[in-house]
Amino acid sequence: MPLSLWMSLVAVCAMGAMSPGPSLALVLRHTLGGGRAPGIVAALSHALGVGFYALLTVLGLGALIVRFPTLFQAITWAGAAYLAWLGIKALRAGRAAALEAAGVATTRRQAAREGMLVALGNPKLILFFIALLSQFVTPDMSVTAKAVIVLTAMIIDGAWYVLVAVSLTHSRVLPWLQARAHWIHRITGVMLLALALRVVAGPLG
Repeated sequence: MPLSLWMSLVAVCAMGAMSPGPSLALVLRHTLGGGRAPGIVAALSHALGVGFYALLTVLGLGALIVRFPTLFQAITWAGAAYLAWLGIKALRAGRAAALEAAGVATTRRQAAREGMLVALGNPKLILFFIALLSQFVTPDMSVTAKAVIVLTAMIIDGAWYVLVAVSLTHSRVLPWLQARAHWIHRITGVMLLALALRVVAGPLG
């Protein structure tokens, strides 16, 4: 995979990870309730779930492109519609929205279990990844290239939420985020809408 194409993959994976939602609320909850360690455990277990869905998506996309190109195109457009819906939802979100999360007593085991369940319990991730990864997967893609895609998605997801957990151990970070949540939602919404248009336009070169 060319470096420029990989950098595009990094950008879209980072945008997906940073999008406010239940995953962010999960890490906030465990970090606020148990401290840095449970928050990091929740982040890493969530990343494993994301990696599993990314693997399923990469393996399935190759088969769809070869055997059912029309179906693949229809699913890709459905993914683009989902991205657009997420973007509109983010633009309409309130000031705090998903950035509000009450801390509850938690353990590392609970954090690991819930992190995985939040990822695997969200089948919309498949649709999300189809929209994203359809820009990068080709029928003749090597196993190594597919592994790079999966690892990139998993590592970026884990790194982002670990960063969130570590940052939240500083008492000033959460109030700062909550005060600017509306701008976070707006920026995310615009970027998701732009990505939806990019998916409709066709694969990246």
